[in-house]
Amino acid sequence: MKKTIMMSIAAMAAVSSSYAAEDLESFFSEGKASGQIRMFYVDRAYQGGKTTHRDSLALGGHLKYETAKYNGFDLGVSFYTTNQINIQQHTADDPSLLGANFEDYSILGEAYIGYDFSELGSQSSLKLGHQRYDTPMMGSDDARMIPNTFNAYKYVNNDVENISFQVAHVDRVAYGTFGNIYNGATGDALAATSGYPMQRLVAVGEYRNLGEATVGKNTVGVTNAMVSFKSANFKATLSDDYAWDLYNTLYADATVNWNCLFNDEVKPFFGLQGIKQNSVGDKLMNNTAVGGDGKIDSLYWAAKFGAGYHGFNAYIAYSETTANDAGDEFYANAIVSQFGGMPAFTQGMVTRHQFLAGTKASKVAASYSFKEQGVNLSTAAYYTEFDVDANSGYGGERTATEPGFDVQYYPEAVKNLQLRFRGNFPRKFAGTSTTPTGWDEYRLIANYNF
Repeated sequence: MKKTIMMSIAAMAAVSSSYAAEDLESFFSEGKASGQIRMFYVDRAYQGGKTTHRDSLALGGHLKYETAKYNGFDLGVSFYTTNQINIQQHTADDPSLLGANFEDYSILGEAYIGYDFSELGSQSSLKLGHQRYDTPMMGSDDARMIPNTFNAYKYVNNDVENISFQVAHVDRVAYGTFGNIYNGATGDALAATSGYPMQRLVAVGEYRNLGEATVGKNTVGVTNAMVSFKSANFKATLSDDYAWDLYNTLYADATVNWNCLFNDEVKPFFGLQGIKQNSVGDKLMNNTAVGGDGKIDSLYWAAKFGAGYHGFNAYIAYSETTANDAGDEFYANAIVSQFGGMPAFTQGMVTRHQFLAGTKASKVAASYSFKEQGVNLSTAAYYTEFDVDANSGYGGERTATEPGFDVQYYPEAVKNLQLRFRGNFPRKFAGTSTTPTGWDEYRLIANYNF
């Protein structure tokens, strides 16, 4: 923790020196600090083809400082840290809360300069540098202690009512602690379709070139163009990620909601989602560990239907991904997602098999908020099912399942504190139909925001 504080002071001094000739006093004195303290405990007991029982407890979070705006400009820095509390009760540590080799670590996750064009009459902004960056196919994936962060150059324009337009370029990534879950030494179909590199090439918590981090070769990065529309009853997103010399990913979704004809307090909704992906340039997915020709030509589609009634919400969803032929590389007809993005309607809490080639997935979920009863409590439960194809590249043909729950509570006695209890229970997650592996996992999380 002392190391983190010293790094913070040094970085703030560095950015302040570059603006020493400007109105330094108000630039910084009117700035604001914010952050989060996070405590996370996870317990996972395997069953079936694996018998390990692992658990870990970690304490960390992030501290952020943003200056006030001066002539439209502002600066921001944010430090993230995770530190193990050694209370291990079982046979192994869980890797998802810490750094490489189960080590504590801290990172300067954000260090950016921003510009607000409002003084020029435009509702647009520019953000350059290390930052949290989220689009459908690239994301912070803040599922454990430290999220993914990126070095990005992002412009967002909101001049047209109900429409947001973004152009961005991302060239570096620092994978967060969840990346330790996917630690295969060779090509891993599940990792490459779940938001992470198909093999462990760099440690988590280190900023690296996107190509180096994903296939072991430097690339230009990912260029994005995205437009979003949102009105009272309709929203849609169209986004294109061009990962130079890897693959182009075109993403689209649309959701419409309306009032039920029989009861206007019931709010049905229907959504569609599609992803089209093709290899481009030098097709560097054919790295030395995996081999193959790097060619990708895949399609994923999904639909979701549900309804809300006061604090209650429920939906069903279905998706399909195009299938491989026998002998194809796993990625040939899969949706490759190596930069933290996971927008699928049918994903589980941990089971992300829906992007594997040939997978047909379904999900049913329901949630209820007790706010109308005067209690800031929400509960959710779901069940997912994934019919995995024999040519997916991740075990044999089988049906993987995952039920789970999520409970979130904000006690009135402590403002800005969130207490969270989550559980997931996958079956036939990995392995073959004859030697399947699953687990029972519980998570206890406390987040205090300030």
